[in-house]
Amino acid sequence: MITILATIIILGVLIFVHELGHFATAKWVGIEVPRFSIGLGPKMIGFTRGETEYVISWLPLGGYVKMAGMEDMEALEGGEHDAVAARASGRDFESKSLPARALVISAGVIMNLLFAWLVFAVIAMIWGIREAPPPVVGDVNEERVPVEAAAMLEVQPGWRVVAVNGDPVADWNAVQRAMAMAPDTIRLAFADAPPITVPVPGNDSVRAALITSLEPRVDLEPWIGTVVEGSPAERAGLQEGDRVVEVAGGAVTTWQEFVAGVERRPGEPVSLVVLREDQRVSLTVTPSAEPVPASGAVVGRIGIGSALSPLAAYPRERLGPVDAVVHGASETWATTVLILDFLANLFTGDASPRDVGGPILIYQISGQVVQVGFDAFLDFMALFSINLAILNLLPIPILDGGQLLFLAVEGIRGRALSVEQRMRLSQLGLVLVVAIMVWALANDVLRLFGL
Repeated sequence: MITILATIIILGVLIFVHELGHFATAKWVGIEVPRFSIGLGPKMIGFTRGETEYVISWLPLGGYVKMAGMEDMEALEGGEHDAVAARASGRDFESKSLPARALVISAGVIMNLLFAWLVFAVIAMIWGIREAPPPVVGDVNEERVPVEAAAMLEVQPGWRVVAVNGDPVADWNAVQRAMAMAPDTIRLAFADAPPITVPVPGNDSVRAALITSLEPRVDLEPWIGTVVEGSPAERAGLQEGDRVVEVAGGAVTTWQEFVAGVERRPGEPVSLVVLREDQRVSLTVTPSAEPVPASGAVVGRIGIGSALSPLAAYPRERLGPVDAVVHGASETWATTVLILDFLANLFTGDASPRDVGGPILIYQISGQVVQVGFDAFLDFMALFSINLAILNLLPIPILDGGQLLFLAVEGIRGRALSVEQRMRLSQLGLVLVVAIMVWALANDVLRLFGL
């Protein structure tokens, strides 16, 4: 239920933002707007205020603003509107100047980009930004790796990730974002190690577990925060607040080193030295032997938890309004470049067509990010808003990019294409858009069945 609600919110908000850009700009330049629709197809609910009918339609995969004088779009939408009065009063779309019409058509894309900019800035002010760990693996949490992705267990601590699915990554945030957006497979490339390819599970919770199974290297001191009742750690005398300094005679300085030293010795007595109130205390613990479902390997467990979150090594810093605005612009630009690179790779063959996702993938990712936190949910919404902006700029008739192409042709040749020409091209564009949607949906369905 939470996943469904999250998906509805993301699609509803972003479609509303996009269409609001067209609507507000059309009103500003004096164009009559008979209908403002969130969704496509038959009307579900709606009301009329002034000259405009505001509706929510049944198909939640888009929206539109019907403007007087756009005969080609009116024909495709199947609506009827008497544009004579609008034309006589100069309030139809075609009566406006070329720059004014270009602004109206561009306003939806501009609003989506501004929305992403605003969201990135708000996150920076309220939650703050975290210095991202370098893209170096600290550990692989075997318990989170699903059976079908057992190849992830081949990754070793210290390996530096250089690319995910062909896209270069500069820090751990980029690694996790790229893994979260991977629709079909996750392909990890390393600096000094062979690449790893694992399938992406269809189940939301399993997918989220796989993404978080790969942990960054963090210089987190080995302070014990919790000791499970009845565990090997409690029987050995370990206490909350102990700081481990030695495992099996070897010095340790990080929590990950401590965990690795225990996991390598299932069922074996392991000598530990801890600092307790500035005193060195020697203990011996025998880890229980526990199998890892994905690989069948056995690892040692003693029943303790860290006193610090791994992210404590990289605390968040809240930004002031000016710095947050600058950060929002930087994030918007970086994300835009990343998406454009992916589209370019699709055309060059460097990215697989199977990497394109549709509504099911949006549903899956929405469910994952909402479980992480509200800031992660907003971050994904901003990312998807930029995706929506770029999609609408594709030069396909019926999309904003196609309409801008019509205006560019008009500007070059000195006169507009005829209504019949635009209608034929728009019908072709509709076929292309439907084909892309079917293609993306087919990829989603194939992923659900592990194909």
